[in-house]
Amino acid sequence: MSVVLLKVGGASTGGVAEAVADLRAAGNQVCVVHGAGPQISEEMERRGLEPEFVDGRRVTTSEVLEVARASFAGVNAAICAAIGPDAVGLFGDEIGLQAEHVPELGLVGRAVPSAPRTVLAILASGRVPVVSPLAPGPLNVNADEAAAALAVGIGAARIRFLTDVPGVYRDGELVESISAKCAETLVHSGSFEGGIVPKVLAAARAARSGLIAEIGATAVTA
Repeated sequence: MSVVLLKVGGASTGGVAEAVADLRAAGNQVCVVHGAGPQISEEMERRGLEPEFVDGRRVTTSEVLEVARASFAGVNAAICAAIGPDAVGLFGDEIGLQAEHVPELGLVGRAVPSAPRTVLAILASGRVPVVSPLAPGPLNVNADEAAAALAVGIGAARIRFLTDVPGVYRDGELVESISAKCAETLVHSGSFEGGIVPKVLAAARAARSGLIAEIGATAVTA
């Protein structure tokens, strides 16, 4: 039975239950990693905190981390409720999701492949782990990076990024597929900006590790 890692953005949780159901009906085990970008930014604005990003990753102070944890908790609970009783909500820092500290971004970690025993046990039991992207420290981890690293660590066959856009665009056109090398070159040349940057880089890393990687309708190939 293949494992599929489903990464869900904070703005694209509406289709997660259907996506999980379809993947399980096809005989896959499913692990979900989610973000909460819009929710974090909204709460930061409410508190008068100015968001700051570097290459799509949020600069995180202790105040921002507090907001992030609360936002992750809300999104995690909503996703688990949508999936149903088989969903098990998890915080990455409590299960040993691994990341290297990136001090220039504050309380931020760069995800590295890991296979937390709790995630493996939940998958083996036929349930669906739903993971918030925090690492011990605690550290805030970009959800796209966390998803790709976890997918590699647990030996997933495929990673799928659910987004609020159809896929990857190049010169204004939606592309069906893009190579990891081309995607990385376009990122470094400044062709992509904002939240798509970590998705493209994470998908490229996953593809290079042998996974089938998809951002919406766009396949990222090795």
